[in-house]
Amino acid sequence: MYKNNVTRPGSSNRSAVTSENGGEIVLYFDGLCEPRNPGGVATFGVVVYMGKKKIFSEGGLALARPFSDEASNNVAEYSALIRGMSWLIDNGLNRGRVTIRGDSRLVVNQLRGEFKVKARRIVELYHRASELLSQFQDVKVEWVDRSKNSEADLQSRIAYARFLREENRKRS
Repeated sequence: MYKNNVTRPGSSNRSAVTSENGGEIVLYFDGLCEPRNPGGVATFGVVVYMGKKKIFSEGGLALARPFSDEASNNVAEYSALIRGMSWLIDNGLNRGRVTIRGDSRLVVNQLRGEFKVKARRIVELYHRASELLSQFQDVKVEWVDRSKNSEADLQSRIAYARFLREENRKRS
């Protein structure tokens, strides 16, 4: 039976999220836009755990051209979320219970339906994320403090540093 359960704050306190293999599936996502927001280089970071084992981590350029008007922290956050959910779906990990955690109150609250989606660029990403979210049988989206999202943050920072190195290489 299909059950998409985007849990709102104060709703049911469910037990540990488990995959078919018995491990807890948790997706952490984060994004940044440096050296300025908006208009800088937007990058993302994603980390996935099954139980205590890290099974995937990645950082990369967000779904925005560097130094363009569309490059922003919010675009980077959505890019991370989209990449992470896509990876879970591609690997068949969307059929069990999944917890998605990010430190962007905007993204988390928009996905929960608590904040409106206003910015044109964000509307497109929100719809992509919502479509992916609908492919999960049982999912919980949670806001976490930045201190609990350090690994995804690190992946986004590594991606930014990699971008800068590549740009410097092109210039030399």
